[in-house]
Amino acid sequence: MKPVEIAKGVYDVGVNDWNIRDFHGYSTYQGTSYNAFLIIDEKIALVDTVKKDFSDQLLANITKIVDPKKIDYVISNHTEMDHSGGLPRVMHRIGEDKPLYCSKMGAKNLARHFSQKWNYHAVGTGQELSLGARTLMFLETRMIHWPDSMFTYLKEDKILFASDGFGQHYAGHEKFDDQIGDEIMWHAKKYFANILLLYSPLILKLLDKVTELGLEIDMICPDHGIIWRKDPGKIISAYAKWANQESEKKAVIIYDTMWQSTEQMAEAIASGLYKEGVNVRPMHLRKCHRSDIMTEVIDARAVIMGSPTLNNGPFPTISDFLTYMKGLKPKNKIGAAFGSYGWSGEAVKLISNELEAMKFDLVDPGIKIQYVPDQEDLNACIEFGKKIGQAVNR
Repeated sequence: MKPVEIAKGVYDVGVNDWNIRDFHGYSTYQGTSYNAFLIIDEKIALVDTVKKDFSDQLLANITKIVDPKKIDYVISNHTEMDHSGGLPRVMHRIGEDKPLYCSKMGAKNLARHFSQKWNYHAVGTGQELSLGARTLMFLETRMIHWPDSMFTYLKEDKILFASDGFGQHYAGHEKFDDQIGDEIMWHAKKYFANILLLYSPLILKLLDKVTELGLEIDMICPDHGIIWRKDPGKIISAYAKWANQESEKKAVIIYDTMWQSTEQMAEAIASGLYKEGVNVRPMHLRKCHRSDIMTEVIDARAVIMGSPTLNNGPFPTISDFLTYMKGLKPKNKIGAAFGSYGWSGEAVKLISNELEAMKFDLVDPGIKIQYVPDQEDLNACIEFGKKIGQAVNR
């Protein structure tokens, strides 16, 4: 990536990571970017850095605009290493004594990450930093999604530097929402579903706080993915919907299978749901990545999980996904379980217990079939799907 001037005197100097395919167990099949922003005024500020391996690329981008030693202030919105890993290299280049602005928790976290004794300036919500003709205002966003997280707002240009908010794991030549179009919304939804869903109540409070502060936003600059300049309200509205966990007339069937018996059940259940006019997404856990499945779960009304019984329990991929989904705390879901078995058949009950523990509304105790389903069994699965579909439609 080359530096891109996103507003007069404001540059994206970040980098693309084209080859990353896994981010803490999240599938990044189109890579990601680590965005950093340079503001040129009477004082020069750098907002965020990049992952350690890309530090030299960041400095090379800055050098195309200004000598890095002329940077007066560094802002660290978030201490996670994909944004702070480049700090040692940057601070060494520009001067170890330059002021480093971060939240109070950010100062603590950075001191635990790095041994250098930097010139920390801890800030809170509403505090400001003058650059000359421009002013930066800070907004703490604790636990969205780390305790140290904060946003930085460039008042005169109405630009929100949003750290890990409103981002997407996407690497491309496009820099802005109007250059890529609606395709980017899937990536934004996936990012929310797998990283921010747990913090939905805090995100709703943050959106209220932005309104309370009267912040006008013409552009949102996240630390991953594209910049929202054409319609920043679109992603803000999407966050409100996702954080409220509004569901659609949709069901996701999440399953694994050993000898295709559970798969046959899944297909029959899907047929029953379809007969009730419900949009159905059957997803095989060894063919669909769990982060893509969660992206479908976020706005589904029903989550139906199927597993053969193995060693008196669910198939390992099912247990893995249940643990993953439980940690993200989806709400307002109908739940149901199904599966095939040979001689014990505990999986369905154990899955139902897990869904109930997540406060899913179970519409049926579950359906299990021994060995290979015959037509009568498949008809029962269709009726099972119809029953769930009727609950979705209520």
